[in-house]
Amino acid sequence: MAAKPPAPIAQVTRSHPGQTFADLNARLGDIPPDRILVDPPPGTATEADLLHFVEVRNVLCELVDGVLVEKPLGWKESSLAMWLGFKLREYLMENNLGDLGGADSTLRLAPGLVRLPDIAFVLCEKIPEEEDLPSIPNIAPDLAVEVVSSSNTPKEMARKRSEYFKAGTSLVWQVYPKSKTVEVFTAPERRRTLTVEDTLDGGRLLPGFRLPLKTLFGRRGKDSRRRK
Repeated sequence: MAAKPPAPIAQVTRSHPGQTFADLNARLGDIPPDRILVDPPPGTATEADLLHFVEVRNVLCELVDGVLVEKPLGWKESSLAMWLGFKLREYLMENNLGDLGGADSTLRLAPGLVRLPDIAFVLCEKIPEEEDLPSIPNIAPDLAVEVVSSSNTPKEMARKRSEYFKAGTSLVWQVYPKSKTVEVFTAPERRRTLTVEDTLDGGRLLPGFRLPLKTLFGRRGKDSRRRK
């Protein structure tokens, strides 16, 4: 990933005049500064800027208070998200309850707030007709899955959860590759922590969905290389 120029120490924004970069970063959740894009300047970014990065430059980022925040990327996180998405897709082929979006699915949770959960499940009745579906729809995922990387801070994730539930989300799964655990939230601070000895289920939202975490976090392929 290309290095970004250092952020200004005293960036003034239209929505928060006089704030410092430290103030800005605190609102974003004390994330690593190299995830905060400075072009366009913080506080001035628009949805058009977001779509340019996501669709043209293939840079996944979210729009928060006029700031573009890059999503951390990694092989392990991406692999887990794809595997979990595959298992959810299998379930939905037998249970036509809604549809899934991946990590590049832009969802407007509120004016000026666009998030890209790693997996988003939306019930059928909330999905507009294809011809009415804009690039950034006003849709809150019924289930939001976030695969947490080392650069995602607890404050950042707490802010995201609050935004999801405020917008209408009923279930959030936070997946931790390093500890091989999943936190299941039914409210911003109401959670269950599952380990590899447990089974992830879909609750009332996805009745009958069950996935042993040993399967999710286990090895998903065999080394085909022959010993010489």
